[in-house]
Amino acid sequence: MSKKVLIALDLDSELYKRYTHEGAEITIKKPGEVTPLDVADKEIIVGNIKPALVADAKKLELLQLNSAGYDNYVKVVPSHVKLCCCVGAFSPALSEHLLAMTFSLIRHFHLYRDKQQNKDWSNCGKIISVEGSTIAVFGLGDIGKAYARKVKALGAKRVIGVKRNLKDKPNYVDEVYTLSDVDKFVGDCDLIANVMPSSPETTQFFNEAFFKKMKQGSYFMNVGRGDAVNQDALISALQHGPLKGAALDVTTPEPLPKDSPLWECKNLLLTPHVAGWFFLRETVERIVNISSTNMKNFIDGNLPLKNEIAH
Repeated sequence: MSKKVLIALDLDSELYKRYTHEGAEITIKKPGEVTPLDVADKEIIVGNIKPALVADAKKLELLQLNSAGYDNYVKVVPSHVKLCCCVGAFSPALSEHLLAMTFSLIRHFHLYRDKQQNKDWSNCGKIISVEGSTIAVFGLGDIGKAYARKVKALGAKRVIGVKRNLKDKPNYVDEVYTLSDVDKFVGDCDLIANVMPSSPETTQFFNEAFFKKMKQGSYFMNVGRGDAVNQDALISALQHGPLKGAALDVTTPEPLPKDSPLWECKNLLLTPHVAGWFFLRETVERIVNISSTNMKNFIDGNLPLKNEIAH
């Protein structure tokens, strides 16, 4: 007997074909158009439907997310329903976005763009280099590892990883610490990149006390979660030191209100949560590969699911 499947992804027709399976009765809807009626009889849902709709999916057996993060779903998905995410799909896009932020900040490209608009030929002063620098990566998962590997290959002298446990240190990471050990290294860092998911432990972690410990003239970047940063403290650190610059792809709230003082920080580079979305074709290919394989494995019942989340 076939499973009723809802594919709630915005894909082209060729990619939808990859979900074809003799044991699947497939319905396709755009993510923003999914209604309670659409999910009511579905046993498998692929895509990030609104968390509130999970309660309407009474027959749900598998929810396959198209995101790497899953914190918005853990508390609403019943314990008997399997929950999977797409960790591994976003590392090329996000790590390269971080790398682009890194060079934009340390070479002052965002400031030179402002000068170009004003036809100003003056320089922005001294710079630092990735080569020989100390860089800390908060969140040493798939994305954090990809960024760490890239900056180490570019000559970073000391790459520090921050993770929940100290096991499995990659050879391109020089040191690994937990969040409770930040005082041991934060003052040495030229750049700090955050890719941690949201949790009670990470909420407002980058606050006034944290920024005061950072090295004078250092840089901060966040592509993890907006709630990890106390934005008032960040603004103060940009205006009064020690930060020379910062880059954010995530904020609280989103979209960022037009009256937010973040817009007025000249030494802040902002992107509108675009680092890991569907803009890179490789990201979409990986999402489809992970999610379609999991769907088929679940229907066949004889193979494990990738990125299954205990909840």
